[in-house]
Amino acid sequence: MRPTRRATALGSAGAFVTATLIAGVVTAPPAGADARTGKDAEARGVAVAAARAAEKGIDWRDCPEDWGLEKPIQCGWVTVPLDYAKPNGKQIRIAVDRIGNTGTKAERQGALIYNPGGPGGSGLRFPRRVTTQAPLWADTAKAYDFVGFDPRGVGHSTPISCVDPQEFVAAPKMDPVPDSEADKRAQRKLAAEYADGCKERSGWMLPHMTTPNTARDLDVVRAALGEKKLNYLGVSYGTYLGAVYGTLFPGHVRRMVLDSVVNPSREKIWYQANLDQDVAFESRWKDWTSWVAENDAAFHLGDTQAKVQAEWEELRATAKKAPLGGVVGPAELISFFQGAPYYDSSWVPTATVWSQYAAGDTQALVDAAAPDLTDTAGNAASENGNAVYTAVECADAKWPTSWKTWDRDNTRLHKDHPFMTWANAWMNLPCATWKSKQHTPVEVTTKKGLPPVLIVQAERDAATPYEGAVELHKRFKGSRLITEKGAGSHGVTGLTNPCVNERVDTYLLTGKTDRSDVTCAPHAVPKP
Repeated sequence: MRPTRRATALGSAGAFVTATLIAGVVTAPPAGADARTGKDAEARGVAVAAARAAEKGIDWRDCPEDWGLEKPIQCGWVTVPLDYAKPNGKQIRIAVDRIGNTGTKAERQGALIYNPGGPGGSGLRFPRRVTTQAPLWADTAKAYDFVGFDPRGVGHSTPISCVDPQEFVAAPKMDPVPDSEADKRAQRKLAAEYADGCKERSGWMLPHMTTPNTARDLDVVRAALGEKKLNYLGVSYGTYLGAVYGTLFPGHVRRMVLDSVVNPSREKIWYQANLDQDVAFESRWKDWTSWVAENDAAFHLGDTQAKVQAEWEELRATAKKAPLGGVVGPAELISFFQGAPYYDSSWVPTATVWSQYAAGDTQALVDAAAPDLTDTAGNAASENGNAVYTAVECADAKWPTSWKTWDRDNTRLHKDHPFMTWANAWMNLPCATWKSKQHTPVEVTTKKGLPPVLIVQAERDAATPYEGAVELHKRFKGSRLITEKGAGSHGVTGLTNPCVNERVDTYLLTGKTDRSDVTCAPHAVPKP
């Protein structure tokens, strides 16, 4: 879940399966079910598609050069139905990649599939944790092929679009915080035009851009890999994808790690979840600005949180009056600065650039926050990521259509949580005028066959507030929750914290969890 900017991170042996496994993949619909309509038709459709994929396998090849994936990573395609109620209808292709396990044949436990979040994030870089020798993943890599994929609509998997990419990144944009009713009308117009653009450019895909359909795609990928059961690591939105998969396919789960959890409650998906995010971002913003104040000797931005906040407000006002370098206004500042509440790895770089600006180097901040119009590939990826984010969140659930509701809720929240509230509102507002079907979210729950799931969460996460992990923990019986107390970086499994890392390794390698939930001390705070 990423509010205004999508910098990602808010391989299996393709053996053909035997007829026995194919039989295990195909599931007949419940007795008396109407196979032509509703969820039963989709259940039958995914079984048909999975059996087809299991028989075909994946034709692994060297990855296309422009994908940026070095050997020995291999790439391939899995074909899935656009509409699972019509498994023999229009098909789309899902891009997948893999790197084999680094251990022996005897050590291999299958494929570990990864989703980094979004919606709209690509998982194709996951096998690079092996080629770049990421130390946290060395033990897991001995046992598993690392498999990444682009979800439907993303990247190389039948990508969708809502607007010309160069237009999408053009700056400066309007200040997200409205000064008048005229400002609100202008933002509403932009949001409606964006929704119209999605319909115009990608309308044929929009009704099918749902989390349940991506979960079904995941099950077809599992079958194509020759895996009877899924091993899965999901971060951020990837936790919601995992939660929906675990609900729809409980008997197909072997191991599942869900890190930085989207609240799966039907009441939260997605309108309320974004409002909750605004509150959490304000708390984490204060954590970061307090840290900047504690390190005033390095950054010279104020020796109290209040002074640093005042410095931010002055910077924002300056950029509003005259965009820095002609391109960096308040919207671009929020997009750049939100990296700090998201990820601790952004604390030092963001503060350093701000410190350079305060010392008179405006260009450093312009370079960091302005779009690069020469990076056409990167801009296309950003636009595609935003399109998928919008399409999935708008299609997954019904959103308020009354502007009065949006105006009331965001005006109220903004008073005490000004950092992100209005920026988040405008980003999601296309869902109020969405021109395609909006569904009812899956009721995430424990069904027969679901094994223990490992949930990992930082207590002060801004993008996915802590309550989401607690809610999923309640819904998935037998799950274990690891809480990183006092920490707030998004994506805990990618950080060095032995208390967390060792438990994730143990679970993935042995299936074992602690007898009860665990609270870990926070990882080390960044140092200037």
